[in-house]
Amino acid sequence: MTHKANPEPEYRKRLAYSAALLGGFAMLAGAALTLGHVHTRDDIAARLAEDRKASLSQVIPDALHDNDLLAAPLQLDLGAAGSKTVFRATQNGAVSAVAFEMIGQGYGGAIVVLLGLDRDGRVLGARVIAHNETPGLGDKIEVKKDRWITSLDGHSLAELGHGGWQVKKDGGQFDQFTGATITPRAVITAVRNGLELFATHREELLAMSTKDENKDTMNKKTQD
Repeated sequence: MTHKANPEPEYRKRLAYSAALLGGFAMLAGAALTLGHVHTRDDIAARLAEDRKASLSQVIPDALHDNDLLAAPLQLDLGAAGSKTVFRATQNGAVSAVAFEMIGQGYGGAIVVLLGLDRDGRVLGARVIAHNETPGLGDKIEVKKDRWITSLDGHSLAELGHGGWQVKKDGGQFDQFTGATITPRAVITAVRNGLELFATHREELLAMSTKDENKDTMNKKTQD
């Protein structure tokens, strides 16, 4: 004796059923992603802040500030070019140094440089924090692989002028790498552009508003 298989219910053949099933799975997946984001966003933000602090400490010495560099960054209005986030070091209520990112165009794409300057526009430090240059050739711009980038320390736009802020191959003051001139040239250009930006907006970058002073005072009290 043979048994006939149970026929598939009619409702399963309907398009609305398939759509509802798909929608249900999509909602579950979305809910899972949302929950994952909620539970990890604080940790991710904390790790990013730690990375940012570590990078800033390389271009602004601790001895130059008594504030939290991440507490109240300045949004510098650049008009049609948008705005730039500037981290300001303060000491006894006055701006002692600033740091901000600049971008140069290297062989492999954008090179992101974090630049620290004292209030006279002198380079305290520059660090490449992102790039896609050729390993073993263009990556000498990383301080952990080569000390080349520290040759920029202590120099200013006023001292070297626009022409001095170039690689030697272009008539400037800084060495290039054998077989990889584009990369150091991009870094030097990014830093020079940063120095020119500082010179253009110096008064605004170094000014402390009443609001800034209040934040600085609150930060000191928190640290104490």
